[in-house]
Amino acid sequence: MRTPHVLELQSDWRGPQFADPSTYTETLSGTEVEELDSAMRVARSRSCDLLDIGREDFPLPSLSQRLADIEQELMRGRGFVLIRGIPRERYTNDEMCLLYWGIGAHLGNPWAQNHKGHVLGDVTDQGKRPNDPTSRGNELGSIGLPYHTDGSDLVGLMCLQRPAEGGLSTVCNAVAIHNDLVRESPDLAAALYEPLPYDFRGEQRLGGRPYYLVPVFTECDERLFVRYIRPYILASQKHPDAPRITPFAERAMQRLDELTQDPRYEVFMDFEPGDIQFINNYHVLHGRTAYRDDPQSGRIRHLKRLWLETRGLENRPPYFQNSARNHWERRRSISRLDAQPA
Repeated sequence: MRTPHVLELQSDWRGPQFADPSTYTETLSGTEVEELDSAMRVARSRSCDLLDIGREDFPLPSLSQRLADIEQELMRGRGFVLIRGIPRERYTNDEMCLLYWGIGAHLGNPWAQNHKGHVLGDVTDQGKRPNDPTSRGNELGSIGLPYHTDGSDLVGLMCLQRPAEGGLSTVCNAVAIHNDLVRESPDLAAALYEPLPYDFRGEQRLGGRPYYLVPVFTECDERLFVRYIRPYILASQKHPDAPRITPFAERAMQRLDELTQDPRYEVFMDFEPGDIQFINNYHVLHGRTAYRDDPQSGRIRHLKRLWLETRGLENRPPYFQNSARNHWERRRSISRLDAQPA
């Protein structure tokens, strides 16, 4: 078992530093919104299919530098940002998706999110239940989601529509938790550097095993990489050939769960329609609070999701390479669930 050490102090923030939303919110100016609007018209003149639109098809001569600075902050700073200022009422759902896709294209390359190949996904109540062995968090409605990571370098969420109540987005600093755990209990931190099994949710390649192995913590080129999806780890135990979770690993995960609930590491934010959140998926865990939809009034929580491969990360552990699930990439498509303007 390795001896872990403190990593990436430049990203080791605490929640109270960001009690004021202005500290992490990038508000677009009217000029920048008009630049986005112009880029959208250029993109639409080139193709009506998002899959054909790349960074060069969505020109942002001024805003591109601001987005490059945001990418640096995501990868080498606090690891999360809220972009605000797109007037939701001005655009249709399809136009909002194109604006979001174009902004995302300046931050990275889209990765497929599931076996359907969705590179632009939906986060809304899709009628799945938590006890469904194939359900994934973006398909579940109403319930809160515990802190977890997704499957890419950057994760983006754009708010199309708010719920009737609740549904706050929550982020948690995995770098600070890692470093404090190293200082407090290096043996528990070391246990989380050992591989743990994750259930594939039925989305493994044909003939492949139904689980995969990834540590919670990995160090690569003096950077910290985090993967943690507690429900999927527990679900792996239904497979007889999956490695068993040891009592010590369970104890380490319980301590990790306790730390994620500590307000010292958390930031809560309330999305407005048109808001876009991006996080560094290796440094920041994310979740949400429970919420209530009201279909009669049309207040149904609906976000669009992007998984992006940043161009600014030169090296990754093998299990964080996109090729690790290229059976998803062969079916690249856009998820298209309807949402009405708020």
